[in-house]
Amino acid sequence: MNLALRNLPAPDFPEIIDRAQLDRDLDAIVSAHSDRKQRDAAIKQRLKEELARGRETARLWLAENAHGRLCAQHISLQMDEVIRALHGYVLRHVHPARENAAASERLAVIAVGGYGRGLLAPGSDIDLLFLSPNDTTAWGHAVVEAMLYVLWDLGLKIGHSVRGLDECIRQSRADITIRTSVLEARAICGDMELADVLAVRFDKEIVQGTELEFVSAKLAERDERYRRTETSRYVVEPNVKEGKGGLRDLHTLFWIAKYVYRVREVNDLVAAGLYSRSELAMFLKAEDFLWAVRCHLHFVTGRAEDRLSFDLQPEIASRLGYQVHPGLSPVERFMKHYFLVAKNVGDLTAIVCAALEQRHAKKPAKLDRLLRPWKHPKPKQLETPDFMVAGDRLTVKDAEVFERDPVNLLRIFHIADRHDLALHPDASRLITRSLKLVDRRLREDREANRLFLEILTSHNAPETVLRRMNETGVLGRFIPEFGKVVGMMQFNMYHHYTVDEHLIRSVGVLAEMESGHLSEEHPLANSVLPEITSRTLLYVAVLMHDVAKGRPEDHSIAGARVMRKVGPRLGLSAADTETAAWLIENHLLMSNTAQSRDTSDSGTVQAFAAKVQTLERLKMLLVLTVADVKAVGPGVWTAWKGQLLRTLYWEAELVLAGGHSTANRSERVAAAKGATRAALPDWSDDEYEAYAGRHYPPYWLKVEPERRVAHARFLKQAAAAERWLATEFTTHAAHGVTEITVLAQDHPRLLAVIAGACAATGANIVDAYINTTTDGMALDSIFIDRAFADEEDERRRAARVAKTIEQALRGDVWLTDAMQKKAEQRHRRTRAFDVEPQVIVANEWSNRYTVIEVSGLDRPGLLYELTAGVARLNLNIASAHIVTFGEKAVDVFYVTDLTGSKITSLDRQEAIRKTLIEVLDTPTAKPAAVPVNA
Repeated sequence: MNLALRNLPAPDFPEIIDRAQLDRDLDAIVSAHSDRKQRDAAIKQRLKEELARGRETARLWLAENAHGRLCAQHISLQMDEVIRALHGYVLRHVHPARENAAASERLAVIAVGGYGRGLLAPGSDIDLLFLSPNDTTAWGHAVVEAMLYVLWDLGLKIGHSVRGLDECIRQSRADITIRTSVLEARAICGDMELADVLAVRFDKEIVQGTELEFVSAKLAERDERYRRTETSRYVVEPNVKEGKGGLRDLHTLFWIAKYVYRVREVNDLVAAGLYSRSELAMFLKAEDFLWAVRCHLHFVTGRAEDRLSFDLQPEIASRLGYQVHPGLSPVERFMKHYFLVAKNVGDLTAIVCAALEQRHAKKPAKLDRLLRPWKHPKPKQLETPDFMVAGDRLTVKDAEVFERDPVNLLRIFHIADRHDLALHPDASRLITRSLKLVDRRLREDREANRLFLEILTSHNAPETVLRRMNETGVLGRFIPEFGKVVGMMQFNMYHHYTVDEHLIRSVGVLAEMESGHLSEEHPLANSVLPEITSRTLLYVAVLMHDVAKGRPEDHSIAGARVMRKVGPRLGLSAADTETAAWLIENHLLMSNTAQSRDTSDSGTVQAFAAKVQTLERLKMLLVLTVADVKAVGPGVWTAWKGQLLRTLYWEAELVLAGGHSTANRSERVAAAKGATRAALPDWSDDEYEAYAGRHYPPYWLKVEPERRVAHARFLKQAAAAERWLATEFTTHAAHGVTEITVLAQDHPRLLAVIAGACAATGANIVDAYINTTTDGMALDSIFIDRAFADEEDERRRAARVAKTIEQALRGDVWLTDAMQKKAEQRHRRTRAFDVEPQVIVANEWSNRYTVIEVSGLDRPGLLYELTAGVARLNLNIASAHIVTFGEKAVDVFYVTDLTGSKITSLDRQEAIRKTLIEVLDTPTAKPAAVPVNA
């Protein structure tokens, strides 16, 4: 405990507080003010000025030297002096101690919790324990109250408790949180002997014999904290304090060391045998860096902000002095450093856990198996005498095992995978120290590459083993191209993890699909997986598909080049290497086509199939796409995206199998009409023929059978009611979307008004199908993100959106004001991003339409503004496809002029580009909201 350390020596700081002068100033204020209110106000003002001066000094000092731990210590020492000054003022002028007071009138002011460690961030809580011998006297309560009122009025967040000695011991025994707080206790002022008594009793009555209880509780707390925040330390908006690999993990390590090993200072960890000097240096560097980031966060935001969000990352990177590097921005370099530090914190945690196991203070862990419900029995004999099993963990026989045979650096992971064994931290430490052995000779060793491919393509849990290989540094050394993306983040809101974590998770998704665990979620991908001839090729492509991120060129093209270099070394044949390179170069093709192109357009499908060329590539590309998208992060994969991918796959499969000719399309139209007729037995033939004649041929190809039947009944009901403006909605829980169908008179501004109404109600459009009938009506299907899990809640919300659409189309509501409010509600995080606006006008992407692809920074109401811009250009929108990649919006419109022809005039194409670029460049665009009937 720190209670004996009453007066911590200050490092070589700039002057903190001249407390002697501060005491004189407070005494002078008392002498100058007879009025109590005026005196109290002046006292508070003087202390507030001292705090502000000290905080500003700390901020400037941190900016100059970037030592985060010393900054936190500076702020803590400053707070100590303010509390001592306040305590002295109260005892001298407010509630003086009586000369012949009872022994019970004793009070110690003790810092606990984080403040007890002697470290404070600018916005941290100030946790204080006011300790008395037994029950606190009236005098003691009066002193505490006087001090707290001043501290609160200074704007400080005070966490406090007032306890007697016995109560403090009793509550420490009953509550692990209080016990941890007292463990960190540090006396500031008051009765120091009383503080020493607490230290002795706490160690004797609480700590001794309860090590296992404490360690188990703190590790359980840590696991629950991970669950609340995010289990991965590689999320791209980490919590510096509570996140995995953050300061709280270092605190937990030190709590355990203090409790179990009786250490007082971090430097004592070496003497206790927990860390080597190099590992202690790693601890200190990690702590210093994380404190620097946390203190900067608090200074920048002016509050206790511990989440390193996108909008704050560039500012923190700038304050820490990071510079641009080819392919990496300053913020990406900063965040790569952050994640490497988080990885080091994980390594330090593993070392302490291993030491605790040896003391029997913690139960040993096993290699986590996500895919396999059974466990191998503990092996009696491993494949090589170089390794052994100790405490259900795989470890080395001696310290020369890797020097004797560097292939063992791969073999140990291979054995761990085969026998379901976690690595012993001693083995992990030796691996990390032996990384220099992973050289060119080992990379080209045939046996080493065989072992690596078997690890990668294991039917057990390759994700788990690959992640451990990555954390020890072996993966990045064995495949240097992978090593370049370790800890690398992509500064966007789409990707949730670092590049290396995303790639390893992608392999995990592939393994889950292959095991059959995701058959309901990904039925098509699961069904084609067994048909793929080379699963090794597929696993390699999945692991390497983003390996060229962070370069100044297109990562897909650069990644294909890397694959052509690495493939032969891994043992792939020339043909498999080329196929893997093709998959990497085109790994975004299927996702982009499915989400942003009209797959009912024959030109779209023909162009996609021409790039794919074979059914085998199509199958592999589908599986790679699913693994890639699903591993981006929570909530990125949706059932709607799965449906889009399946539709594209089926259309492309037809082409690659030799179908999709003009005659075939005519036959498919006829078949679709026949199937719809059969589903409407209550209709007469004449009635159905008249209805079918209202639709152009593309309608029958791009609308699913169930929706065609629903459309038929919807139009019939509208005609019977003599309604020429009508809406209906259908919730698709399985796909995560809600469909709103709109019947209205066709008009160039129709989609703009619908989009505006959706945006005004907060509904996010993810796709739109525009169908124009032969009698001048529009039958549009708008798909919006589902907002509620409960079906009734979602139906009520859909009804509100549909009603707003009808009101907007009738001209009963004016959208401009509502849309302006939405546009002004700019998401705080998106301001940190700079997405270059781009507009592409292409006639070669479709046989019938001009395709306009618009990309730029997303914002509320953007689709409304874009569709209004298209309407002002007198263009008809045949279909629209809306995709959002985090902060980036990619909207694609299939259009014609008012005569139904493509836009061939170069001048008009340029006018389209200019108009839509202006929309993207204007953050608060105000397109005219003209009703359709205007």
